[in-house]
Parts: sequence; structure tokens; C-alpha cells
Amino acid sequence: MISFTEAQIAAWISPILWPFLRVLAVFTSAPVFSSRAFPMRAKIALAMFVAVACQASIPAGVAYNVNSPEALGVVVQQVVIGLAIGFAVRLVFAAVELAGEVVGFQMGLNFAAFFDPSLNSQSSAVARFFGQMASLLFVVMNGHLMVLMAVTKSFEAFPVGPHFLDALASMQLYRLGTELFASALWMALPMVGMLMFANLALGIISRVAPQINIFAVGFPITLVVGIVGIAMTLPMLDQPFVALMSHAVDVFSGH
Repeated sequence: MISFTEAQIAAWISPILWPFLRVLAVFTSAPVFSSRAFPMRAKIALAMFVAVACQASIPAGVAYNVNSPEALGVVVQQVVIGLAIGFAVRLVFAAVELAGEVVGFQMGLNFAAFFDPSLNSQSSAVARFFGQMASLLFVVMNGHLMVLMAVTKSFEAFPVGPHFLDALASMQLYRLGTELFASALWMALPMVGMLMFANLALGIISRVAPQINIFAVGFPITLVVGIVGIAMTLPMLDQPFVALMSHAVDVFSGH
């Protein structure tokens, strides 16, 4: 009769448990992966599959047993790092959505806002459109593979250990937050310039021909100019999106 001791079972489970917790935390917080359309059982099964598949690329380090006193700290570290990876990817999506908010404000479409259950807040139609485009770019340009690569590389930059505060300090996620506004402004700048020129032209028309109801004429013009600007600049959205994704991945690759 084959028998296994508790120490043997713990030694077999430990190498897979820590990557599994980190990957599952990523699937819980990262966009697209954390969608409600993605069943929880499928997330757990995929996280286990990724944890088993990345065993060969994980560097050998200190083996923390699930029965060791440091096990709780190791669990917290895996969850914190996984949530941080998902949060960094979420910042990339937030930059694109912020660009949509700026464009929608200039177009006068901010009144067309509705409740977004994924963000638990109000978002305009243009911001939601930009967010959907970011989701499509994320899938088409293999953003999901970049996230999984970031998880695998994170074991080299942040090895398994009980010191999760040191990992948070070395990530410096606040730098991604500072780049959020700059990147959103650069993405929205061409359309903002077009709409500003249209508003300037409408202001001149209102001074030259005061009898024209500028409020009745101006809204359709700014709306058309905004839609044309979105159609012209949307094909170029992939470059800043990929650049932001690469920068977010590099944070967890130790670069």
C-alpha cells in the first residue's frame, strides 16, 4: 500500500501553490481577466494551469513550506504582487479612458453618461467607447500574453518570500500613476486641438453674424468634428497603448 506523509504532500504542493496564488490574484484584478463573463471556475482552472506551466521558468529559491511560520507572509506577498500587476494593467486602460473623457468633454457629450458597473462610477459614452477599444487592442495585440509574461518575470524580480512590503516599495507604482495623465493627454491632444479650432471658428462666426443661433449650430458641428477626429486618430491608438503596456510589464521584470 502506497502511503504519503504530510511533509511529502506539503513539499509537493508548495512549489505550485505560490505561483497559483499570484496568478489567481492577477486574474482577479486585471482587466478582461476579471470580467464577470469569465467564470470563476475557469479562472481557478486557468490559474492552476499557468502555475504548473511556468514551473520550469521560475528560478529556484528558498522553499517555503505551507506548514512553516512564514507561510502567511508568503501568501500575502503573492496576493499583493498579483493585485499590483492587475492594478498596473488597469492603469493602462484608465489612461485610454481618461483620454476618452477629455475628448467627450470637448465634444459636449459628457452629459451622455451612464453607470459603469465595472468601475462603479459614471462614465461618458466616449470614455466607454475608448475603453472597449482598449479591450479589443489588449486581446488583438497579445496583451494577455504580456500579462502572463509579467507574472513569470515577477518571480525573478520579486522572489517568493514573506517580505511583501519590500516588494511594494521596489515596484514604485506611483510612477505609473504620474504617466497616466501625460499619456492620456497625448492621446487626446490631436482631437482636442481639432475641437478647439472648431470652437474658435464658431466664436468668430458668432461675432460676425450675431443673428445665428450659435448654440443650435455649434453642437452638431463640434459633434461631427469630434467623430471625424476619433475616426482619424483611432488607428494610431495602438502605439501609445503598446508602449504603456510594455512599461507596465517592465515594472515587474526588474527593468
